[in-house]
Amino acid sequence: MIYCKRCLYPSNHPYGMIFDENGICMGCRVHEEKDQLDWKERFQKLKKITHNSKITSNKKFDCIIPVTGGGDSYYIVHVAKNLLGMNPLLVNYNSHYNTKLGIRNLANLTTVFDCDMVTSTISPNHLKKITSQTIKQYGSIYWQVLSGYTTFPVQVAVKFKIPLIIWGVHPWSEQTGMFSHLDEVEMTHRCRKEHALMGISAEDLINNKSEVLRSEVQQFIYPYDNELEKVGVRGIYLSNYIRWDSKTQHEQMINEYGYETAQMQRTFNTYEDVHCFHSAGLHDYLKFLKYGYSKVTDHACREIRLKRMTRETGVKMVEKYTNKYPNDLNLFLKWIGMNEEEFFLCVDKFRDKRIWKHNGNKWSLRDSITNHIESDDPFTKNLRDNCKFKITKNAEPSIKDNEYLLMGRGYIDSRNYGSQEDRSVGGGMTKRKWKKPSIVGNYE
Repeated sequence: MIYCKRCLYPSNHPYGMIFDENGICMGCRVHEEKDQLDWKERFQKLKKITHNSKITSNKKFDCIIPVTGGGDSYYIVHVAKNLLGMNPLLVNYNSHYNTKLGIRNLANLTTVFDCDMVTSTISPNHLKKITSQTIKQYGSIYWQVLSGYTTFPVQVAVKFKIPLIIWGVHPWSEQTGMFSHLDEVEMTHRCRKEHALMGISAEDLINNKSEVLRSEVQQFIYPYDNELEKVGVRGIYLSNYIRWDSKTQHEQMINEYGYETAQMQRTFNTYEDVHCFHSAGLHDYLKFLKYGYSKVTDHACREIRLKRMTRETGVKMVEKYTNKYPNDLNLFLKWIGMNEEEFFLCVDKFRDKRIWKHNGNKWSLRDSITNHIESDDPFTKNLRDNCKFKITKNAEPSIKDNEYLLMGRGYIDSRNYGSQEDRSVGGGMTKRKWKKPSIVGNYE
C-alpha cells in the first residue's frame, strides 16, 4: 500500500487518491492553498453571493443551513447570521442515532441564534428496513444518514423556494484534494451520489432482491432537475471562501455559544461527532474493516497539515484508536434486530483486498501506516505537537446517555439543560441565555 509521505492517507482512500512525483497526496497539495490564497478577497466574493440571494429572495428566509447537534453547524450559522447578515432556515435530518448531548447542542443552537428549524423524522420501521438492506447490499449502517443529510435540505429548498443552501466544508477537497478551492465546487446531484453516497442512490435500493418499496425511500430521492432549475437552487461550501480550520472554529463556538464536547471512543477529536452514537463508533469501525484506516486517520491528517501534530504523533494516535472495538455495537444490533455473527458476515464481504488478507478464520492487514513513519518530506520536519482538544462539563451529568434519543426539547429555557432565563416585567420569555459549560480538561 502506498501512503502519503506528508500525511497518513493510503492510496485506497474511497474518494480516490493521487500522489505527485514526491509522494505527496493531492489533499496535502490543495491544503497548501490555505496559506497562499487571499482569504479577505475570497470572503468578499462570498458576501456578494449571499447579498444577491438576499435581494432576490422575497421570502422570510434567504438561505438554508443543514444542521446537526455536532459537526460544523454552529460555525456555519454564526457566519451566516453574524458575519453575512442572513436569516437562515435551519434544516435537520433526524438520523435516529442521536445522543442526548447532540439533542442539547441542537436545542442550544436554535436558541442562541434565534433561528427557525424544520426536522425530518422518518418512521423507525421504514428506516430499519432500509438500513437492513444497506447492510446486506453495501455493508453500511450509515447510508440513510448521509442520504438524509444531503437530500432533505434540498427538498426543503424546493418546497419553500429558497434558492441558496450553505454547507460547511467540502470534504472531498479537504481530504483528498479532489478540487482546488478556486474551483468553487457546489453541491449537485452527481456530487452527492458519486462521493457522499458511495455511488448509491435511493432508487438503487429498489430491486427484485429487496423488500424496500419506492414509497419507503421517497424522502431520500433527490429533487428533479426541472424542480431545482425552477427555484434556482444552488449549494455553496463555506470552505471555498473561508480558511477552514475545524478545531479553531469549534473552540470559538465553545467559548461564545456553549457548544458541548465529549470524549470519543475511536478518535482523539472531541468536537465533531458528539451528536451521533455511531459516527465515531460502529460506523467508523466498519470503515476500518473495509479500507484499513478510520476517522482517527482523517483527524490526524488534518492536524498534520495544519502543523499542529507531528507525523510520529499522528501514527501513535492511529495505533491507539484504530483497532478499538466499538462499544455501541450492541445498541445498534438491538435496534436493527440482527446478531453479531450475521452482521459481520455481511460486512466482511466488503473488505478491500488490497489492504486485507484472510488466513483461515482470521483477517489481517497486509500493510499499515506504522510501517511508514519515516518521511523525507521537508514539511514534516517543521511540525509541532500542540494539538489539545477541550472537553466541556456535561450540562446534564445525572442523566445517562446510553440509548438513542429520537426527539428532545427543541429550545433552552429555565426548566431544561441548566439554562437561565431573563423575564420581562409582564412575564413571558425574552432573551434566553445558556450557562456556558466550563472546560474540565484537554484531551490529546
